[in-house]
Amino acid sequence: MAQAYERWALTYDRSPNPLLAREERYLLPLLPRLQGQRVLDLACGTGRWLEKLHQAGARVVGVDSSVAMLDVARKKSALQGQLVRADCRKLPFRAAAFDFAICSFAVGHFRFLEVAIRELARVLKPSSLLWISDLHPEAHKRGWRTGFRDQSCVWHIETWPRSVRKLVSTYAGCGLETVKQVSLYLDRSEQPIFERANKAHVFESACTVPAIVVWQLRRTSNTVAPEPQFA
Repeated sequence: MAQAYERWALTYDRSPNPLLAREERYLLPLLPRLQGQRVLDLACGTGRWLEKLHQAGARVVGVDSSVAMLDVARKKSALQGQLVRADCRKLPFRAAAFDFAICSFAVGHFRFLEVAIRELARVLKPSSLLWISDLHPEAHKRGWRTGFRDQSCVWHIETWPRSVRKLVSTYAGCGLETVKQVSLYLDRSEQPIFERANKAHVFESACTVPAIVVWQLRRTSNTVAPEPQFA
């Protein structure tokens, strides 16, 4: 997986992605007031959301395990000094350190999901909000995969898909209450991206599949259960 992200980092910001476009189109208008708030972007990648959160006045921190992705993010002036390389299963922050968090298109890549979500809940203040988005499980069932094409080949990123029910149960067990859950479909706004990628012929069928699932969650005041053991 590390090698794939190293290659993907080189073109990630320059390659239009209909899923990212659809997610941003839904979430950006919903951003809460973040002026002066301490905000975490877990699995921040090249800093796509970090830049937007910074523009909203937040005091941002981005965490990722990929050196290559973080190297790209560090070239963005607004993110200087705001990036941390760390394993999502052991975040280098005190408990209740953040007022808001986002985790975009990453939970499917967490092999030890409960450990990562419990750790994320730990660093959030009680009653604070969290957004999680990912490829919809139904889209995965239809053969959609996270990946990219470079000059050498097509790369697929390893994932551990779970059902929506399993994900909601995991969030609840880690101290995160579901405020809202939404399934997003692609629509005409994403059509030009398909056309530029020479995939106009699959656009109509792609629009019939729930493409993205988005959760708006709230950190409960309940004590998070002890961290489970893993190999």
